[in-house]
Amino acid sequence: MLTKLKAMFTPRDMSQGTPWKRIAEFAFPMLLGNFAQQLYNTVDAVVIGNSRWGYTALGAVGNAMPVLNLLLALFVGISTGAGILVAQFFGARNQEGLSKTVGNCITVTAIASIVIMIVGPLITGPLLRAVGTLPSMYEGCRDYLNIFFVGIAGFFYYNILAGVLRGLGDSLSALGFLLITSILNIFLDLAFVDRMGVAGVALATVLAQFISAILCFIKLLSLKKLFVLHKADLKPNNFYLSRIIRLGIPSGLNQALFSLAMMVVQRLINSFGDEMFIACNVMVMRVDGYAMLPNFSFGQAMSTYAGQNLGARKLDRLSSGTRQGLIMSLVTALVLTPLVLLFGPTLMRLFTPEQALIDLSMNMMYILAVGYVAMSVTQVLSGVMRGAGDTMTPMWITMGTTIGLRLPLAYALVAITRNAGAALITQQRMVFISLLISWLIGMLVTIFFYWRGVWKKKQVLPLEREIAGN
Repeated sequence: MLTKLKAMFTPRDMSQGTPWKRIAEFAFPMLLGNFAQQLYNTVDAVVIGNSRWGYTALGAVGNAMPVLNLLLALFVGISTGAGILVAQFFGARNQEGLSKTVGNCITVTAIASIVIMIVGPLITGPLLRAVGTLPSMYEGCRDYLNIFFVGIAGFFYYNILAGVLRGLGDSLSALGFLLITSILNIFLDLAFVDRMGVAGVALATVLAQFISAILCFIKLLSLKKLFVLHKADLKPNNFYLSRIIRLGIPSGLNQALFSLAMMVVQRLINSFGDEMFIACNVMVMRVDGYAMLPNFSFGQAMSTYAGQNLGARKLDRLSSGTRQGLIMSLVTALVLTPLVLLFGPTLMRLFTPEQALIDLSMNMMYILAVGYVAMSVTQVLSGVMRGAGDTMTPMWITMGTTIGLRLPLAYALVAITRNAGAALITQQRMVFISLLISWLIGMLVTIFFYWRGVWKKKQVLPLEREIAGN
């Protein structure tokens, strides 16, 4: 029994065995891990929404998130690049490459943490004013962001080290650590919120993330059969840093552009001057995060699957594995999405006792329902392309559908309905209808570029030559 339990928490070789089983063994723990990650933000929103601070404070937390995500996006992309490189070195059985990749990840994370700790608090105010944050929410937003930025090292190190573990095929360890610290986060939220308000939930999250980062680091140090981390491995190495950045920056830019778009959309939402609609957007995005979990989980699983199999030069497994992963992702989305909608009112009630706010939020959730199935296709195929080393194509698709389509469409639809004298709720629906349209078109464009197959030529042979010659 103990041996089986230990085996569950060891890195998995996804270049061996039945593809769908390997993908499922990785994806479903990842799904639970992403659930635990989402729980951090959800608990913050639930606790603050039901506190004496009410939905004004809930809206303040929501207004802070686009600004926070914008400043963190590039680094989250770098963690994605690290996971891809680790997966390919692991598949190639290159122990030295693994050690130096992990060492350089630790170093670049320290640098990024220092930069954000300094820069973040300096630009918080201007960014909040840029998105049109309501005066009643401004102080809470600023306090939340400043505390988060000062303690950013925990967030950064958890993401980079969890990315390394995923690249090794170990999604269960990061899951276990997240579950532990998510529970801790709940107790810390409850302890701090009454005295500190929005700032209290930020402090609780920062402390919990530091603990999860420490646990990930201890786990990595225990994997001595795969690699041994020496002091020399921490020294910045252009070969490894350039490849981590090259693989990660497109994904980071992808995240940054998405966050920038969300800031512009947040400004549109704030322009209604309706605190209830602002709080509604926070609640919808929190529940939306859970509906999206299967899609992101299978996307991450397929990225690791593609990276390991290409690193092992097993191209024949990639096509069958992609089909099987896509089927599992679609079935999971088709089952979970109706459940999210069915239990949506109950979920919304966790955030607020206000029935009018719950009804408004569910009104918007129904608009997005079909999009969750479409995103399951987009995430799986994008994950395969990223794992192969083609991180640029998914980035351009996101840029086109988010910046080029969703933003102008949202503003245009709101303006058209407003000028036509439509009811306020009709104008507000346009914000979410524009998002649904961008998801559907994004799926079609992703299918087209995957079918073209240019991504197959992006990374495998160049990486093999570089490893051999390094």
